[in-house]
Amino acid sequence: MTATLALPDGLLAPSYGTGSLAAVLPAVAGALGTDVTTATGLRSADCRDALGLPSGVSRAVVVLVDGLGLGNLAERGGHAPFLRSLAADGRSVLSSFPSTTAAALATFGTGTAPGRTGLLGYTQRNPATGGLATTVSWTEQSDPYRPGTKLSGPMRAEPESVQREPTVFETLAGAGMRVTSPGPARFAGSGMTRAALRGPRYVAAEGLDAQVGVAVRELREPGLVYLYHGAVDKAGHQYGPQSWQWGDALEEADSELRRLVRSVPRGTLVVVTADHGQVTADPARQHDVAALPELAHDVALLGGEPRAGHVYVTPGTDPRDVAARWAAVLGDDALVAVRDDAIAAGWLGPVAEHVLPAVGDVLVAARGAATVVDSRLHPSGAREMPGVHGSLTPAEMVVPLLVAQA
Repeated sequence: MTATLALPDGLLAPSYGTGSLAAVLPAVAGALGTDVTTATGLRSADCRDALGLPSGVSRAVVVLVDGLGLGNLAERGGHAPFLRSLAADGRSVLSSFPSTTAAALATFGTGTAPGRTGLLGYTQRNPATGGLATTVSWTEQSDPYRPGTKLSGPMRAEPESVQREPTVFETLAGAGMRVTSPGPARFAGSGMTRAALRGPRYVAAEGLDAQVGVAVRELREPGLVYLYHGAVDKAGHQYGPQSWQWGDALEEADSELRRLVRSVPRGTLVVVTADHGQVTADPARQHDVAALPELAHDVALLGGEPRAGHVYVTPGTDPRDVAARWAAVLGDDALVAVRDDAIAAGWLGPVAEHVLPAVGDVLVAARGAATVVDSRLHPSGAREMPGVHGSLTPAEMVVPLLVAQA
């Protein structure tokens, strides 16, 4: 741990500029001829030019494949001949920190950064209640360290009160554009959808094949369609990104996306990206806070995920003392930083005042294949997941930007 937070070899600093995931939707807006300027200063025309998108299109579809890092695609490209052909031009963008779905989707949806959206990881403290909120499911545990209790319920905060930035979809719909999002019925009106991706007209469509069918139908008229596909990430978490199951999930996605490009009206812009990549965890490099008194001491709550932790210290504790102990115990397995240093280094982008209390007092970015868990919080299935993400390695941070025009 150093005050300057110089990144060690093997880690990448996040970006929220024109080469980042935050720029993708503003760039597409620019291609569609609509001026958008986000709260962090991204302008649609600048993003369009930086990402090499065409101008003057009237129809576009954006696909986000959860968990498909550029490195994952390169390593398993034999399962995705169509996507591999699109990747030949070498375009990519950087994810957020943490490089995880909630933080990255909100960054993508708003064109800003986690410090503005308030979605900071898989779990985070709700400052209003002290509970541990799970942002993807929008649930909250009142007392997560109390054994034998079931205190989980709906998160005690409205999505719009946590994530206050307008989404790019909202801006485009407000300008009169037809914006549609086909997806599973269970996601319609969910906390995550309302927080990060509000704005489109949501159309229930189960499975990527059905989503593609809706997209093709909707694009008979000018407008924008957004598709989210989660099967690749799910396979990675369950079986690992090197598994045959992951390869099968990628093959299915590749086939449907080829069909999408071949089926949409001529001139439609198709953009495929991802929220993060995945790495294979090494069980021998897993650190359990519950079993290590040096890590547990003075820690009130652990949020985030095994690759990117938000450590909330007990009242009256100096976070630098906790950070120093964590750095000593974790050694080369993690970069440890106090909140002020991480913010000054731009890990979360500009941080709004209402977001600051939800940020960990200490932030932990895993290195290599290491993870940090807490067996009092994380069930065995979560601790044993072979595919993980959240940190600053290139495998997790660099995601493809694949562009086709029908």
